[in-house]
Amino acid sequence: MPSPVSRRSFLGHATAGSLGIAFAGSIEAISGPAAFAASKPPAGYGPLVADPKGVLALPKGFSYKIVAQAGVTLLESGEPTPSDADGTASFPHGRGATLVNNHEVGGGEPYRVPTLPGLTYDPGAGGGTTNIDVDARGERIREYVSLAGTHNNCAGGKTPWSTWLTCEETEQRAGGAFQKDHGYVFEVDPFDREANQDPVPLKFLGRYSHEAVAVDPHTSAIYLTEDAGGPNGLYYRWTPPSKFRGGKGKLRALALSEGGDTAGKLEAMSCYQDDQHIADLSEATAPGTRYKVRWIEVPDRDAKTTSTRKQFTDDQITRSRKLEGAWWADGGAYFVASFARHTDGSVNEHDGQVWFYDPRHETVTLKVLFGVNPDPTQDTNFDGPDNITVSPYGGVILAEDGEGIQHLVGVTDRGQTYPIARNEINDGEFTGPNFSADGRILFANIQSPGYVFAITGPWRRSGHAEED
Repeated sequence: MPSPVSRRSFLGHATAGSLGIAFAGSIEAISGPAAFAASKPPAGYGPLVADPKGVLALPKGFSYKIVAQAGVTLLESGEPTPSDADGTASFPHGRGATLVNNHEVGGGEPYRVPTLPGLTYDPGAGGGTTNIDVDARGERIREYVSLAGTHNNCAGGKTPWSTWLTCEETEQRAGGAFQKDHGYVFEVDPFDREANQDPVPLKFLGRYSHEAVAVDPHTSAIYLTEDAGGPNGLYYRWTPPSKFRGGKGKLRALALSEGGDTAGKLEAMSCYQDDQHIADLSEATAPGTRYKVRWIEVPDRDAKTTSTRKQFTDDQITRSRKLEGAWWADGGAYFVASFARHTDGSVNEHDGQVWFYDPRHETVTLKVLFGVNPDPTQDTNFDGPDNITVSPYGGVILAEDGEGIQHLVGVTDRGQTYPIARNEINDGEFTGPNFSADGRILFANIQSPGYVFAITGPWRRSGHAEED
């Protein structure tokens, strides 16, 4: 079984180079350290202020609350908050919100998701999701299990019908402690606990090392990233059956229907520049690079004998190292590649890409490119983007899972980067950034030792200091 590999394993092979970043609003822009230094005024909310508590550095005027903490805060069933908070979404509820919080528990973590009756898929697995109800200020009201007995729940995605799709980043088969196969997507309802009873894997979305999903609100098509190596992972599209329209309970019903395991069509992305096939997304070295997309059907989506990504030859599909977060916005799907190295089979090296898939024109465009970070110990250098959200104030926000100092990183629609937060506890990754529906609170996590934060401040400065 392949295991996800951090870019930390490859840092020693990195070639020195400057940080190059771009983001496209109406056009793509390219900038590097010199351009950032010369930009007047800089983007963002100002320099980060060290936290006297040594937890989270934020710009002046911003503050945070600890919503939950692994092993410290308690679920309503009495057990401690599980370890390794990862992908997260918030759903408005009354005067507050409900967070659905993934737990990337693979087996060695100190706090598993409790395997409560009725909510457990496989009692041998320790991952799953918890729900956290918060008030309008981000204060925790209650916290409880919504899915248990799943494995290595990494990221996922929010649906247009206000549910959460949680993804197992694994290809673990039944055996030993595991009573069932894993590597599936599960749907979690943030409000209806009855809807989460007797968890059902959405097998029609394939069995592989799922990372994240983005859902087209118009067609109910689902776009999925795969975080895997040897060979590198794929980008997938699930097209629902004719006349299917998503809604609460519809995916579960489809999965339980006759032929539900293979309902719809699961395909892998294949990119072309004119008539030339693009074998790997690392071939793109300039923001604004645009490829035409074709889709190739996955022969055996349940991977009964062969991993889905191994069912294709390299001339059939387009691979990428470390496909990570995804988010639907602007009429398409943003998705992230965290890093690439020659040693993992990539054509070119980088420390992060953000792509945008346009379903109307069947294209993918490189929006953000991080060059190989020459010095991750520098507080102004960013690398290893992972989870992503689109900000209501423009641009995107990326959770760093790179080397050295870790940040929440903003990228404006002018192509400028800026820090929003810095982890002052350790070098652990940020995960799960997402805004409350009213845009007042940015929720985010530090995976280890396991914090969930509610960050507030003068967001309406819109990420551009000159507009203060």
